Amino acid sequence: MARFDTVIHGGTLVTAAETFKGDLGIRDGRIAAIAERIEGGERRIDAGGRLVMPGGIEAHCHIAQESSSGVMSADDYYTGSVSAAFGGNSCFVPFAAQHRGQSIDAVLATYDGRAAPHSVLDYSYHLIVSDPTQTVLHEELPRAFARGITSFKVFMTYDLMNVGDAGLLDILTVAKAHGALTMVHAENNDMVKWMNARLSGAGATEPKYHAVSRPELAEEEAIHRAVCLARLVDAPLFVVHVSTRGGAEIVSREKARGTRLFAETCPQYLAFTRADLDRPGMEGAKYICSPPLRDEATQEALWAHVAGNVFDSVSSDHAPYRFDAGGKFLNGADAPYPKIANGMPGIAARLPYLFSEGVAAGRITLQQFAALSSGNAARIFGLTSKGSLMPGFDADIAIWDPEARRTVRLEDQHDAMDYTPFEGMELTGVPVTVLNRGASVVHEGRLEAVRGQGRFVARAPSGQGPARGYRAPEFEAAARYGVEIAP
Repeated sequence: MARFDTVIHGGTLVTAAETFKGDLGIRDGRIAAIAERIEGGERRIDAGGRLVMPGGIEAHCHIAQESSSGVMSADDYYTGSVSAAFGGNSCFVPFAAQHRGQSIDAVLATYDGRAAPHSVLDYSYHLIVSDPTQTVLHEELPRAFARGITSFKVFMTYDLMNVGDAGLLDILTVAKAHGALTMVHAENNDMVKWMNARLSGAGATEPKYHAVSRPELAEEEAIHRAVCLARLVDAPLFVVHVSTRGGAEIVSREKARGTRLFAETCPQYLAFTRADLDRPGMEGAKYICSPPLRDEATQEALWAHVAGNVFDSVSSDHAPYRFDAGGKFLNGADAPYPKIANGMPGIAARLPYLFSEGVAAGRITLQQFAALSSGNAARIFGLTSKGSLMPGFDADIAIWDPEARRTVRLEDQHDAMDYTPFEGMELTGVPVTVLNRGASVVHEGRLEAVRGQGRFVARAPSGQGPARGYRAPEFEAAARYGVEIAP
């Protein structure tokens, strides 16, 4: 009889392609066998008819990260990874942020020190690039790619982060040459600044005006512009946190025409509206994030695009700033909305919310949930050993009780925050057990992992996609004149 370290038996196995009853055998941290029935195992976990799925991959979160204004997020790699695990995740990819004047090498050394001793989950990084000097582009980014850090994010807004169109073209070109994927926060910076100036002039500074200050058109225009820049150099692009109907429609149209494009939305855009920013006093500050919350019609449109497979993932954009003077109100208890720390927590709520309002509510299938929560992120971001239940893959597994109901409470988030925007929501579907490379992280509501149990994961070249590619006709014209400018 084959030796197994762990056997998960009596469950319903769910992947992005199929659902079937069976057992799963784990050996040396990897899935070794799937069969109708597997005997033995040094440890046997009775799934009890529950759902056995690939562990979630949280591919958009801010852990132990300073903002451009110097505010440190509340969660470090211990509390952040523990919170992610209680939310059904077995791996996460936070950002490692370069600020102006910093080298990429120094940034990665800093984040290695923050992550390795503390994370209970496997992890990698997306770089944030804000200062694309020639040294960064041609020496430091290639070194990061060689380490297996094959994705990074750039901003089209925020004066201290915005790389500009020319900088974005340079970054896209370098990314394409190395098989890396560029992620983009797409909002028109000048539109936002113009709105901010006029609102400030009118004395409109309460939290509710944050949603007014960042128009839907600012996102839609920037997504269109980013796509055009990416198409010019035929580089893959990932649009993060799409919050508008128009933005989602651009993504849908461009995917249909063959653009190498990926995109996500987030639970906050499906669960909340701009009315939440108009709560009494400064309570609305809890709901300040960018892009901002929209309206109910937009929620319905975004859900339709989730169901229609326009979005490749639904990610948390976990940006935890406590509701105090060290977080949201670093600039004072009555700070105007542009001076309030920008972001919402949600790493533990992401998958329970998506399961409840997606699967249990009949909006998406179990297979879509598996793809949106794990499989697509593994494929897009080069996590080649994760996101599947097939033999040979890492035994990153989440067991879900699809019938269990839970009221969201702060204490169940297991993060370092003093609030959750999902407080009081009644959700159906609870992750009860999470394994990372076969080791128990959470089991029946108990943390079983030890600090530092997670490992850094080097990722493969990412973001290639199935599309046919594009060559601008102007490149062909230049080539006929003897000038090669195509990347």
